[in-house]
Amino acid sequence: MPFDLVEEHVMLRDLVAKFVDNELMPLEKAVMAREAAGGEIRLTDEELSPLLEKCRELGLWALDAPEEVGGMNLPAVALVGVNEELGRTITPFVFPPDSPNLHMLLAVADERQKKLYMEPYASGEAHSAIAISEPGAGGDPAGMTTRAVKDGDHWVIDGRKIWISRVPYADFTIVMALTDPEKRARGGITAFIVEKDTPGFIVEREIPMLGGARTYEVVFENCRVHERQVLGQVGNGFGPMQLRLTVRRLQMGAWCVGMARRALKMLCEHASQRVTFGERLADRQAIQWWIADGATRVHACSLMVMDAAVKRDRGEDVRTEASMIKVYATEMATEIVDRAQQAFGAMGVTRELPLQLMAQKVRLMRVYEGPSEVHRMVIARRMLRAHG
Repeated sequence: MPFDLVEEHVMLRDLVAKFVDNELMPLEKAVMAREAAGGEIRLTDEELSPLLEKCRELGLWALDAPEEVGGMNLPAVALVGVNEELGRTITPFVFPPDSPNLHMLLAVADERQKKLYMEPYASGEAHSAIAISEPGAGGDPAGMTTRAVKDGDHWVIDGRKIWISRVPYADFTIVMALTDPEKRARGGITAFIVEKDTPGFIVEREIPMLGGARTYEVVFENCRVHERQVLGQVGNGFGPMQLRLTVRRLQMGAWCVGMARRALKMLCEHASQRVTFGERLADRQAIQWWIADGATRVHACSLMVMDAAVKRDRGEDVRTEASMIKVYATEMATEIVDRAQQAFGAMGVTRELPLQLMAQKVRLMRVYEGPSEVHRMVIARRMLRAHG
């Protein structure tokens, strides 16, 4: 199964690797200090502005946005290398715009919505968030209770959403709401575009997460949006949402590969230097097996992600592969980072090395975009449907 990348894609990956090494890695010390002090892991405006300027200078912007809005329209196989390189650093940065919401807009937005929302989003003039999970239906979007009821030429949204990233900084939020309680996920969920400062759209609280991350809980109280704000067709929000989630899960797989590669490299370098009881760690069989098993699993995961990217570029349905990647990649990176920490001993669990932030970051990954247990259930159901 060859994955021969064209020269341009190889050059892009090399460019991103240099960007990570030269621009993002130097910020890690400040990021770790911020997290150690209990702060949010979020780049300051002073740190972010030169990064965005550099991205524009290098052409690292809107990599998978359509050409008509100034994007490069790169295929998924090219983005695998980009995201693997970004996964190597704990500095919280992605090349604008963050892709998943862009793909949802690209798939179902009408011409007016593309002009008002997608184009500014792709150009970096606007930011977005998405509100799916609810306090009582976190891992089961089909169990959501947030309602949207038609009232003339408006929809009235009432309910509550949780675990939303970046919502205080978003110019608009894609909100999933139940419009037909009988049909639910089979034709009863609709996506709406809700602009910031819309009356009844209330960011109720900030929720501190592991590793300095932050999510938010939002309340909708008689939140009225015009019918022009329906994203896609009424009752057909579940499918585009799944597309958006699939894009993110492939991203996460590549991020985990990058993270695991860095942790494995740190483990190898330390094991070659550290001597205990008169013997290098690198000469101990337990450490050698950690390294061998880790390298094997990283290689396998890299192939899984690239296989799914190739299929996605061919237009195939890769939801099952995305679920497999979500489970395997996060558990693979968890194990490798943990063994690197163990090899470093006490230093491995200090806030002076990036390993502890990697560990917290990948621990979050095992929950968001669907917990591992739900993905295993989905994989099993599809396999049973096909072969049972």
